[in-house]
Amino acid sequence: MKPIPAEDRRVANIHKAAFEPFFSDGVEDGEVLQLNTDRAPGTGFHVYRMPPGMTTQAHSHVGHEEFLILEGDLTDHDGTRYGPGDLVWLRDGSSHSSYTENGCLIAVYADEFGPPAED
Repeated sequence: MKPIPAEDRRVANIHKAAFEPFFSDGVEDGEVLQLNTDRAPGTGFHVYRMPPGMTTQAHSHVGHEEFLILEGDLTDHDGTRYGPGDLVWLRDGSSHSSYTENGCLIAVYADEFGPPAED
């Protein structure tokens, strides 16, 4: 087997790499670290970071959303709380907003964003 050429591999350390601002419906909505630049920011596989006290924009997804809480806390609009190690699946078309009291770091897979959701 041949070595993988450097241009065919991207590596970033989630504790050292620069995150980029993420925008939802034109509003800054956390930060994202995403290596696949062929996809829209915040779609496909990425790491999402929220600072303490932040609430996301209400949103929906086209396709299921899956995420793993790596660090911190997250509470969905309906009061469901998640913590480190929680692996979450939300059905295609689900709408939600999320709040973090202490900040969080989340590994996410989402096909694409749907239309903005009602608060």
